[in-house]
Amino acid sequence: MSNVYLFLISLSWLSLSLFLVIKSRKVHYLKNISPVVNLPVPSVDIIVAVKDEEADVEAALTSVYMQRYPKFKIIVVNDRSTDRTAEILDRMVQNNSAITVISIENLPQGWLGKNNALFQGYLASSSEWLLFTDADVIFDLRALNRAMRYAQAKQLDHLAIIPEITSRSGLFRSVINTFAIMLEMRQRPWDVSDPTSGASIGIGAFNLVKRTAYERAGTHTAISMRPDDDLKLGERIKAAGLRQDVLYGEGGISLDWYPGLPQFVKGLMKNTFSIADYNLLKAIGMGLACLIVFVLPVPIVLFSGTKGLLSALVILVAQILLMLLKKGIHGRWWHALMIPFAGSVMIYIILLSAIKTMRQGGIYWRDSFYGLKELKKQR
Repeated sequence: MSNVYLFLISLSWLSLSLFLVIKSRKVHYLKNISPVVNLPVPSVDIIVAVKDEEADVEAALTSVYMQRYPKFKIIVVNDRSTDRTAEILDRMVQNNSAITVISIENLPQGWLGKNNALFQGYLASSSEWLLFTDADVIFDLRALNRAMRYAQAKQLDHLAIIPEITSRSGLFRSVINTFAIMLEMRQRPWDVSDPTSGASIGIGAFNLVKRTAYERAGTHTAISMRPDDDLKLGERIKAAGLRQDVLYGEGGISLDWYPGLPQFVKGLMKNTFSIADYNLLKAIGMGLACLIVFVLPVPIVLFSGTKGLLSALVILVAQILLMLLKKGIHGRWWHALMIPFAGSVMIYIILLSAIKTMRQGGIYWRDSFYGLKELKKQR
């Protein structure tokens, strides 16, 4: 390989790393927002969809109902759970009047279970603001307070918070940091507050939205069959001309997303094809982009002989700086060494998700099957 190509490859990764480090500085941390003190605040209904969450729901809901915010209610929608979730919720309701539980026994036609549960929570709500969150998210005591303070100060209609991902698996943490970088390259969180930008974002762990904005965006009715409902909700809110922003949740919102890498791969396999709008060519394009950007650069320069060693060193230094300096990922230096592996994992997920969905003619989501033809109606 010529010196020109080696220079371009190393320059590209150096530029990308600097770009992401600089741009991530525009996104603030939730923990750095001053909480509201002795000021009138709007009411918030916190809507949590649960299904077979016996392992996590008590700790998560405990962190929610201990929020130091004066005006909030919790609406838990139990979506056909078959484990001890209902028993745990019954016990929690007896000890806290702020929690209301709605039970769903049957899933309506044309709805994914979680989307329907969140919509039913909205129908049972009455507050000015809605917070859609998951049953495994842990809140700091002042998380809601700080979020509402920021939303009011910025006059937002929608605030998403990217949670801190915790895990005992070092391998998984290294992969999830590369995944987070990929997500941010796609969603551009630093641009979502710009009304002239097409960038948007939605986060299932924390979507705080004005009731009027949620209704103007079409509610979950408009995305009833989207497995990526959080991203699509953010997309519709931004497309409606409403004000949107995002924060990093480190120190305020945390999520033990998956126990390890195998569970992560299995979990993403069922819904990743939806991000490509169930279009095989688009999925292949996503896989190729991942291959070119994350997998091939280091092997290419290393196989270019001694003249490629300098380029490999430049790329590695750039990736280490990215992991250490970029906000929102809490990376380690050695996570940079895992970038080609993490990229390969994502390619595997993207392509196998597409193949599996097409082969079985749809997806299994929360123990229900949804045909591909029906799913494509909301592309």
